[in-house]
Amino acid sequence: MGFTLGHLELSLRDLKTAIKSNLFIYEDDHLLVVHKPAGMNTHSPAPFAGEGIYEWLRHREPRWASLAILHRLDKETSGVLVFGKTPEANRSLTAQFTQHSIEKKYLLMTDRPVSKSQEPVVSHLVRLGDKYLSRAAIAGGERAETRFRLLSQQQGRTLLEAEPITGRTHQIRVHAAENGFPIMGDRLYGGTAAARLYLHSCELTCKHPISGETITFRAEPDFQTDPTLLFRQLLIDAAATNACSLVHGAGDAHPGFYVERLGNFLLAQSANPLTESQSHLLRSFLEDDASEEKCGGVYHKSLTRHVRHTSLEESCPRLVLGKAAPQPFTIRENGVTFEMSFQEGYSVGLFLDQRDNRRRLLVDHVAAEFPVFPNGAAGSEVLNTFAYTCGFSVCAAKAGARVTSVDLSKKYLDWGRRNFLLNNLPPEQHDFIYGDTFDWIKRLAKKNRLFDAIILDPPTFSQSRQHGTFQAARDYGKLVAAALPVLKRGGTLLASTNAAGLAPEKFLSSLELAVSEAGRKILLRHYAPQPPDFRISTEEPAYLKTVWLSIQ
Repeated sequence: MGFTLGHLELSLRDLKTAIKSNLFIYEDDHLLVVHKPAGMNTHSPAPFAGEGIYEWLRHREPRWASLAILHRLDKETSGVLVFGKTPEANRSLTAQFTQHSIEKKYLLMTDRPVSKSQEPVVSHLVRLGDKYLSRAAIAGGERAETRFRLLSQQQGRTLLEAEPITGRTHQIRVHAAENGFPIMGDRLYGGTAAARLYLHSCELTCKHPISGETITFRAEPDFQTDPTLLFRQLLIDAAATNACSLVHGAGDAHPGFYVERLGNFLLAQSANPLTESQSHLLRSFLEDDASEEKCGGVYHKSLTRHVRHTSLEESCPRLVLGKAAPQPFTIRENGVTFEMSFQEGYSVGLFLDQRDNRRRLLVDHVAAEFPVFPNGAAGSEVLNTFAYTCGFSVCAAKAGARVTSVDLSKKYLDWGRRNFLLNNLPPEQHDFIYGDTFDWIKRLAKKNRLFDAIILDPPTFSQSRQHGTFQAARDYGKLVAAALPVLKRGGTLLASTNAAGLAPEKFLSSLELAVSEAGRKILLRHYAPQPPDFRISTEEPAYLKTVWLSIQ
């Protein structure tokens, strides 16, 4: 039995690959070649938009810090994308692209009839707003040439190969449309509405920038599996991570509906009771799951703004399909094990949208040329405030740091200790402090405790007897000011908030003002958006705002 997601029929057998990573096609000292998923820009379109694949890669590994964009694919186009890693590679590949000596082949699908013989299409492209128009040779237009070859026709669908001789923006899309076979999903140029743009860069042939040897890179297309699942398949390594977002609201064409995979279980979230179609979707997850880590049950959590006035029993996710989860159970994230539970209230033990930030601590790499620990993690001191179940603490400890975790809940600190034990980290070698963050920061300052890194990830709203009410949108600058006296010179500060109504610019401004008023200076800054599986859209912009600061 299949289920429909994004207008395509598929089986959850595809979910097995939906959290495997098949992103990398080729890498050596000079080149990195990847299979870009549909739905991800080549590079970020704006400072606070989601990362393009270029930024996501460049800030992920130190060896990719010098990546250079040599060509681009449209956001909705998938397939082979080549990056340069060295100046030699950049010069060579740029020259090859400029001279049109690189051979590129695309596959496209249309639902319009196509004649078997197709002459090469030659025109000049002129930009008009978001579109490009094809015109006869005129001054100012860019010459574009595309060769099409019909491959197959069946059940009203036609598959063609397109070879762009030149490399103009939207070239294949414009030429296909003007010849009467617009690409499925290409609404901009008259294509029939579909789950994605049915255009895929399947092959690229070039000369290796150093050896001069001709080399061909291929990425097989998949126009059948739902693109939202393929997106996760390409970006998330199932061997290291079995917890991620599968459906994220409007970003995945399901406004108000969210589904996360948590190891062998699914957690659905919505403000209203499950609809019939949502229940069918979740039922299909169970019935068709053929993955090695078979999904055993589905839970549903009602989203509410009144968590503080909800009982523990009412706030817990409830089982709606399949078998109940053991309490507790575990998930795997970036090779780290965490304890989860559906019986401990509104949160189940880990906020998955902080996965990439936890990884930064784990690998001591914030971004290109920006380590978390300037002198290495081993022996460094980390302060994790509002520690919850100590997810950040575990990753810092696994990297080699000694961690002090502060939280208002003894229950969550005990949970954090269990997370340490799950990862063979002796809790007694670290500090777990029960109490108010503001109060304890003052105490640590009086004891002349200094930290190499401080993690500030407070709840949007909290209240304590000692400090009173804390609201992230109003009080974040005060929190930073309180933390700076215990941050070493040259230390790293992680400041994060999920206050959706707080604009990124205002958030950054409050941080910068607090640092300036403390007489300190920001040496490095990296703004990190939420992970790509927490997809953003115009209807549902990014809510998570994270800034890493190196402060003198």
